[in-house]
Amino acid sequence: MGVDTHRDAHVAAVLSVIGTVLATGEFPATAAGYCDLLKWARKLGAVRRAGVEGTGSYGASLSRYLLTQGIDVFDVNRMDRADRRRRGKSDPLDAQNAARAVLSGRARARVKAGDGPVQIARMYKLTKASAVKARTQAINQLKSILITADPALREELAGLGNAELFRTCARFTDASSQDEGGEAGVLQATRITLGLLACRIGQLPEQIRDVDARLARLVKCHASQLLEVVGIGPDTAVALLITVGDNPERLDSEASFAALCGVSPVERSSGSRQYRRLNRGGDRQANAALHRIVFTRLRVDPRTQDYYERRTKEGKTRREIVRCLKRYAAREVFHLVKQLQPGPRS
Repeated sequence: MGVDTHRDAHVAAVLSVIGTVLATGEFPATAAGYCDLLKWARKLGAVRRAGVEGTGSYGASLSRYLLTQGIDVFDVNRMDRADRRRRGKSDPLDAQNAARAVLSGRARARVKAGDGPVQIARMYKLTKASAVKARTQAINQLKSILITADPALREELAGLGNAELFRTCARFTDASSQDEGGEAGVLQATRITLGLLACRIGQLPEQIRDVDARLARLVKCHASQLLEVVGIGPDTAVALLITVGDNPERLDSEASFAALCGVSPVERSSGSRQYRRLNRGGDRQANAALHRIVFTRLRVDPRTQDYYERRTKEGKTRREIVRCLKRYAAREVFHLVKQLQPGPRS
């Protein structure tokens, strides 16, 4: 079966094992629609595999439902524009192409279940990132307002550190008796705006601390072995878990995990010149997590410090040494997270 997913409706196509199109149909993107879609498909024969487009967006819920029904679900990339110009574009054709991708073996990436600790970590991480971004934005807005504020107000707040500045601004209240038409009105509006922004700045850290505590408990419960490694804290462990959860089919070797994290060397050659450069691809969040591990170890781990000194004496640059250390960290993490992977679905 192949499914072309959209926000409000999904189009499905069922193919026989020899590639004959048995039927196509359209179903609403609802819980009842998913049930009807599968019932319809099973009337045409035994459905063993399904190719779904957009498993990370519109097809996520349908993919989870099909997995619970014992069907192997594969992520299918949408056709590129050149193919669509040549072959035409329609929802039934896209659904048939998704089914053919699975039937031919071109689609080999099994869809992620999206119902375990990795998905929970992803939700918490999203919440934390948005809270941190909103707090930074509010701080920048507050300070930009002070630049153009009334001189008397600037003098009142001059010389205050951030914590005291935010506490002082949070005490500003709306004096409705002030005239809002002239200078007093502009000054009062400025004070009100500063007060609201300061209150927002004060509220967001509590949300961030709450999410941090939830992430720490999640990692301790599901991947406590990561926390035993020097240089890995809850934030770093969560980033690595999310990477592992998103790409389970790639974790077949240390080298593939290193490439996934963007810490594998890339061969380069031009004529007689051959060398290696840093890998600038891969999951950048995982790469940043390994970067944090390395620099934490450079500060506190004697083995890492000794390695850095020895390689420096050999003439290696700091960049080369850090790349090697990140590769070693990836190898260590790989053996710890490999056991977290579920076995292949039958």
